[in-house]
Amino acid sequence: MALDFQQVYDKIKQIGAGAREHQESLNKQRSHASELLSFYANRIDELQAKVERARQHDPNLRCALPLTGRLDASYPVPVSPSQATLIAADGSQINPDRHVPVLYSLINVGAIVMELGSGKPPEIFSFSDLKYGDELYTETGILNEDMVALGRDLAERKKLLDLAADYPSPIIALTDGPVELWGAKNGSEDAYRASLEKHLSILSRLQAKGVTVAGYVDKPGADLVVRLLEIAALPDDQLKNVRQKHNLRGVTDRWLYGLLPGSHRSAVFGLQSSSRTHYTGDLALHFFYLNVGDEKHPSLVRVELPKWVADDGEKLDLLHAVLLQQCRIMGARPYPYILHRAHEVAVVTFDEKRQVEQMLQIELRRAGGEVEEESNKQSAKSLPGRKK
Repeated sequence: MALDFQQVYDKIKQIGAGAREHQESLNKQRSHASELLSFYANRIDELQAKVERARQHDPNLRCALPLTGRLDASYPVPVSPSQATLIAADGSQINPDRHVPVLYSLINVGAIVMELGSGKPPEIFSFSDLKYGDELYTETGILNEDMVALGRDLAERKKLLDLAADYPSPIIALTDGPVELWGAKNGSEDAYRASLEKHLSILSRLQAKGVTVAGYVDKPGADLVVRLLEIAALPDDQLKNVRQKHNLRGVTDRWLYGLLPGSHRSAVFGLQSSSRTHYTGDLALHFFYLNVGDEKHPSLVRVELPKWVADDGEKLDLLHAVLLQQCRIMGARPYPYILHRAHEVAVVTFDEKRQVEQMLQIELRRAGGEVEEESNKQSAKSLPGRKK
């Protein structure tokens, strides 16, 4: 037995002993956050100015940026569209692993297209990108997990763009996760900048096609609006230390907006972050919260979208209605059905991974290429009775 259950149990008992005190403290923080939300709900100009002053001290400040609607606004579900095209893409990856006989990476993207109201069945697409040899290297060395993930995110968005050209408007293009491109910022600055330029180009071309673009974040853990409230309550003479000031720590936006009625969304917010220097103009990042559950079982999600969608009332209503429509298909565990299907297509199973590796080894041996042995570490892990 590798796990020392006695040590774990002792720690669990300590956690239990402090649970009531912790909950009481959290409830006080939540109550204070609710009071601040009500107090600042309509002070939009004041909040915008405060965020700008805080940003002068911390250019990387990340928080919600209020726009026009009240902070506590609640918008009911619009009328569902009779016709629309819904496209979703998701991806999976296999990272280079020096412990296996052949060094390679693989990105697999699954995409689904549904023409709502047409009576047509969903169409399924996939894209697989295998990299080997020199393709695995950048100027900083071999591709790492973050770099492969960056390529996967770009491949997802490229697939949305390719498919959008072949279907009638209005078109909604969805990905799981934010619109903002994350990835290998610390792995290779040049590679990240090149990927970011491609990403911004894809977004601009989707805008030119009139596509409603959005990223769906399930069970969000961010505190973007809560962070805004922390900054709002901070005296100006303390803004220079804004990064260290977290007077509502533990309170999340998911709790703050969990009181939205079922099917309602919040106001739209801008996103203040270091990425504002890249996502400019109509590409500026925005978001809103949406309760895809009901009053008895709320389920809050964050929907991220570019400015050109946020500024268009028809696109915003279309996105709101379609997301709820898709979530209802999944029943008691609401999540967009089309994203669920895209994930199913994208996943590379263990058997598929093993088949790819066997095919690579066979072809390399046939062509006189080099195939190494797996590492001793991997061999030991593969012994009968060993568990991951």
